[in-house]
Amino acid sequence: MASYRATIDWSLEDGADFAKGRYSRAHTVTFQQHVVPATASAHVVGKWAAPGAVDPEEMLVAALSNCHMLTFLHVARLKGFVIIRYRDEAVGVMERTPEGRMAVTRVTLHPEITYVGLRPTDTERDAMHHEAHEECFIANSVKTEVVVEEVGD
Repeated sequence: MASYRATIDWSLEDGADFAKGRYSRAHTVTFQQHVVPATASAHVVGKWAAPGAVDPEEMLVAALSNCHMLTFLHVARLKGFVIIRYRDEAVGVMERTPEGRMAVTRVTLHPEITYVGLRPTDTERDAMHHEAHEECFIANSVKTEVVVEEVGD
């Protein structure tokens, strides 16, 4: 079993008014080897979001995309394909659920993959994406629908 840690650190800035909601949502997320500037989504808190920082919803979309890519690369390699580039412009949609709560309900991956030599058929490619999705640790950890729409080259 593995465990993963992240430290979230926020403090109220001088002159902010916490009681009235007038405070920056800027904070840091510290992982074992690096620190990431973070914030609440500007879609949620407007001007109180920190410019240039990543929000939790973006981190979720990135985690799903990143995990799918790493798993797909492994699956493709085992099947004898050589990939020299994988680029994904993943898109997450946040909306109200039937219960009235806000949630990232769908993440669509748009991988552009460059192969060298043998290229998979459409059927092989789709099967590899399916296998990667089934094996992706992050996809297995969330309820969000994850859709893969590979972009042709």
